[in-house]
Amino acid sequence: MQVVVTGATSFIGAATVKKLMEAGHQVFAVVRPASSNMKHLEELASGDLSGLVTICPLDLADIRTLHGFSADAWVHIGWDGAGSDNRTKRDVQQRNVTYALDAVEAAAALGCRRFLFTGSQAEYGVWHQTVAEDTPCHPVSEYGKAKVDFCEKAKILCKQKNMEYIHTRIYSVYGPGDHPWSLVQSCLRTFCEGGSMKLGECTQNWNFLYIDDAAAALVSLLTEAPAGVYNIGSSDTRPLRSYIEEMYALCGHRGSYSYGARPQNAEGPADLMPDISRILRETSWRPATTFAEGIYETLHSLRETPAGTEPL
Repeated sequence: MQVVVTGATSFIGAATVKKLMEAGHQVFAVVRPASSNMKHLEELASGDLSGLVTICPLDLADIRTLHGFSADAWVHIGWDGAGSDNRTKRDVQQRNVTYALDAVEAAAALGCRRFLFTGSQAEYGVWHQTVAEDTPCHPVSEYGKAKVDFCEKAKILCKQKNMEYIHTRIYSVYGPGDHPWSLVQSCLRTFCEGGSMKLGECTQNWNFLYIDDAAAALVSLLTEAPAGVYNIGSSDTRPLRSYIEEMYALCGHRGSYSYGARPQNAEGPADLMPDISRILRETSWRPATTFAEGIYETLHSLRETPAGTEPL
């Protein structure tokens, strides 16, 4: 297949581009012209699979101007303002909805028959039970509200354009290349440096998925699954404190941590308990990496990353 991927230098985007290329698909990677992570994509473009990727420098605001080739499918990962502060800003998040709807129009113009969007567990809002795709969405943050808004509008627009629409709700993804302020990256870096990690209560249930598994899930959904909404998470749901303590042990019990020292995130103290039975039923994808294995890979990456280097 020929696949357009927006946000191709982002954490999930870069991993998805790589998985698509490894599966033999031709990728048109749309990236911000000034992206500081362009070098990672350029490394893929110069590697053994170099003939399978074309870099398309283009801002999301100009996505309708993408032309000059045909494509079979579109994976929309590009989304500005995903950081915690920006999650509360309605203007930032609604601008993303406009860009994403423009992407649907652009996909149709290129001849795409499938459009896959990377949504978020934030769409559900605060729940304290296992959440399936038919659980009502009551988002708290503007980020979650915007993702739900796009889902409803995209279903209609894709039907008008004769495209199949796949909407994913992704849970907590971790691994090499994640933002340095993410919980996993912050814990590992602090513990390895012998520092003290200030945490929230961490009593809620949580679900972490390794980056390679997340990218593989997106590729499987794009190539195997019928249209619809899909949760993407792991089979490992447990109290967040259990994850913290496992990371602490894997770092050799260096440093320290304390609970209750910082506020909750923008979505509030939600339990992340995804029901992933639908993706398991509709595709051949299965989570393949245990949390410990993923942490070892992430630690290895941190040790190899020079100080001051920005991750994917």
